[in-house]
Amino acid sequence: MTPTQPIGVFDSGYGGLTVLKSIVRQLPQYDYVYLGDNARTPYGTRSFETVYQYTLECVQHLFQLGCRLVILACNTASAKALRNIQQLDLPVIAPDRRVLGVIRPTTEVIGRYSKTGHIGILATRGTVTSESYTVEIEKFFPDLNVYQEACPMWVPLVENGEHDGPGADYFVQKHLEHLLERSSEIDTLLLACTHYPLLLPKIRQFTPEHLTILSQGDIVAHSLADYLQRHPEIDAQCTKGQSLKFYTTDSAEEFEQKATLFWGEPVRASWLKL
Repeated sequence: MTPTQPIGVFDSGYGGLTVLKSIVRQLPQYDYVYLGDNARTPYGTRSFETVYQYTLECVQHLFQLGCRLVILACNTASAKALRNIQQLDLPVIAPDRRVLGVIRPTTEVIGRYSKTGHIGILATRGTVTSESYTVEIEKFFPDLNVYQEACPMWVPLVENGEHDGPGADYFVQKHLEHLLERSSEIDTLLLACTHYPLLLPKIRQFTPEHLTILSQGDIVAHSLADYLQRHPEIDAQCTKGQSLKFYTTDSAEEFEQKATLFWGEPVRASWLKL
């Protein structure tokens, strides 16, 4: 049998499954491999150097699994590691392969959703500290007013299954109020962490009805479809057998249990040794 050359999707844990789900829904014909670095999550509190090292290691493993194209479905990895991998590593270790992130596709379109020109970014501390969103948005929408809020408790709430319980109310309301107090003109919120869509019912509970709340999955999926159309040489290297494999750097059994929450149905996973 001819080996598959799947599209690789990487995240520090489970959140990237929300992006993969949107990608598969829009582009079901391709083969996919998902890798969650659950043994070393969370990335959001780690240094630039550590996130870069971990992300590069996982990208290389996805290359070994046959991936010609890898999507960093993790905002922290996209913020702290993507540029170095693209500019420093790929030309040396894999000049014929590509690694893309989730920040650029989002910042290319986010200004279209706001009527007031004031948007809020909800993200991990690592993503906020990197200033990646403010820098990238400036390139495409220089007149947009951007307000960021780090929400360090939101990922643990989701991964511990507390995202829809009363315990989440305090932390969700606290950060939303803090962000919205900074400008009464904010009319668009970006969930700049792939875990946060699971908190959407809570977020909506504590925000005015007129606010637009954006998750990244569909935006990234649309951007990927456009990228493959514009780069037929990359598209030709991605096999189309509709297969789907899941890998984790931690317990496969635990991954299968928690991944169901993000994926919406049971998954089968394999352990990958780093």
